[in-house]
Amino acid sequence: MATRQFGVSTHLYHHQRLAREHLLEIAAHGFDTVVVCATRTHFDYHSQTAVADLQQWLAEAGLSLYGIHAPVGERYERGRFDLPLSLASADPDRRRRAVVEAEYALHVARRIEAQVLVAHLGLPRSQPLEPGGEGRVSARRSIEELLPTAAPLGVRIVIEVIQNELSRAPSLVHFVEQDLEGSDVGICLDLGHAHLDGDLLDAIDMVSEHLVLTEVHDNRGRADDHLVPFDGTIDWPAALTSVQKVGYDAAFIFELAGNGPPKETLRSARKARDKMERLLTP
Repeated sequence: MATRQFGVSTHLYHHQRLAREHLLEIAAHGFDTVVVCATRTHFDYHSQTAVADLQQWLAEAGLSLYGIHAPVGERYERGRFDLPLSLASADPDRRRRAVVEAEYALHVARRIEAQVLVAHLGLPRSQPLEPGGEGRVSARRSIEELLPTAAPLGVRIVIEVIQNELSRAPSLVHFVEQDLEGSDVGICLDLGHAHLDGDLLDAIDMVSEHLVLTEVHDNRGRADDHLVPFDGTIDWPAALTSVQKVGYDAAFIFELAGNGPPKETLRSARKARDKMERLLTP
């Protein structure tokens, strides 16, 4: 049986420019792979030099690039995104800009193999989804425009469960099955976001047929804290049992907040990974 992959999102370092040392830190704490956040203040995915550097750093660290997180803002500063980019924007110019930036992010896979592009439909919780019925229509158009770029690169688009009406677990299942019928688009189940939205076990069961990627972090049921698993109120034994029952065998990506020294967060994440592995062992 293949060893299950555990990775780290570079969201841990989102507040600063991604550097070689960050990837070496991730590898030193026993992780196998990364998802890189495509935000230009963090990783300038427009720059071929930055992409070449990333390729070299990954090789030096012995990490694979599991995926790229599509841009959701022009900048990430003081824990929030400025100048948001929304694939579900009702404004045609804003929507098109978000698509163009996501296409630039996909171009990273021309040089470095990646499995997925993680996309948000609409904006993060701090930036409410634009009202009106155009959100779903705009989102469908955006994903359909990205598919011809992603497919030849071997990258699968996965839509993340986030806290807005378009991106709750049942909404995403309907979107994938009805709006994108016949496409190869999957769902990224963010366990922390699903926990905030209600019954996490229901969400796991609901998305199971389309589940391609699982992001792990914890919270106390009130705010999107991005804590290390077991530091919040998620029932991890029950959640991981449910994930196993639906046949999920792909990577678990730790998407953690950079509130303290990253090395301390990674040490805690390594302990959490060990607990998760024990819970996932038949």
